[in-house]
Amino acid sequence: MEEMPTGTIVALLGFGLGGIFGATALRTNFCTMGAISDMVLMGNWSRFRAWMLAVATAMLVSQVMYGLDIVDLSGSIYLTPNLGWLGAVIGGLMFGFGMTLSGGCGNKTLVRLGAGNLKSLVVAIVLGIFAYMTLRGLIGMGRVEMEAATNIDLSASFETQGIPDLLAGATGASAGGIRWVVTFLLAGALLGFCFKDAQFRASKRDVAAGLIIGLLIPAGWYATGVVGFDDFEPTQLSSLTFVSPTGEALVYLMTFSGATINFGIAVVGGVIAGSFVMAMATRTFSIESFNDPKDMMRHLLGGALMGTGGILALGCTIGQGITGTSTLAIGSIIASVSIIVGGIFGMKYLEEGSFGGALTAMFSGS
Repeated sequence: MEEMPTGTIVALLGFGLGGIFGATALRTNFCTMGAISDMVLMGNWSRFRAWMLAVATAMLVSQVMYGLDIVDLSGSIYLTPNLGWLGAVIGGLMFGFGMTLSGGCGNKTLVRLGAGNLKSLVVAIVLGIFAYMTLRGLIGMGRVEMEAATNIDLSASFETQGIPDLLAGATGASAGGIRWVVTFLLAGALLGFCFKDAQFRASKRDVAAGLIIGLLIPAGWYATGVVGFDDFEPTQLSSLTFVSPTGEALVYLMTFSGATINFGIAVVGGVIAGSFVMAMATRTFSIESFNDPKDMMRHLLGGALMGTGGILALGCTIGQGITGTSTLAIGSIIASVSIIVGGIFGMKYLEEGSFGGALTAMFSGS
């Protein structure tokens, strides 16, 4: 019997992890945009704490795997010594604002698509097109020029842009020792923030969402970095992220005969399939369409902003907010903060109805 190619095994694992993500996100209503909306409009931090629990879980397990030499995270795109700070800021702000217009970030769009939301189908297509345009198409030329002009090359002094390596390079201490200290301090602080709240502790749904989705990230590192290891055709080290893979998935669907499925594309398919199965199992599958042309235009613009911004920032609320942050990359932290700021501004914009009103509301704290 012919042995299954490594790439096929990794893709199947990606589909399975995506399926778990989709089912979990639908069942628990895990959503970063929703978390920001809860904070801004209702003062409820439970879903935000679920996101932070996912970050802490992914960070802790991923760094333990890195420290024990199970997976070499330095090979990920997040730890390159070429720090794209401007792309992280601009892209993060664009993505955060865009997800409020679309009613959800990249992963939530795929989850809703599996549950029958036709608005999410349109958003996913637009997001994918603009992501690919920014990655390899027309917008890509501007992206490359911006990165060439603003990216900071740290390679002369630091191994990577990871916080442990930056501190090690600045102090002369061992990066390995610093990594353990930084990991436990950051993860501990996040866990303390999450579980100090009685309402969050009592919410089995939010706690389960944070733990399950957080554990999917190191599982992705293991699938691509260990199972996908091959001396001749190694799989690119990666974990869950949704902007670039959505664009690649569209290309794959249109060029099936000459294209190869990879981990990211398989994850996208898995999320849609997982949420569909969960929606059918819980009898929540429902066809939903646009309310009016204005609603459609808002979602189209949101998809375009998320597609472009997600590539500039090297990821989304999952790709940078959890996966990238699990590597302790400084660029991922910048991008994540920018996404949150963009999301808050987007909520204020929808509430106030103008950019000026949104800025005033943000700086006044109202």
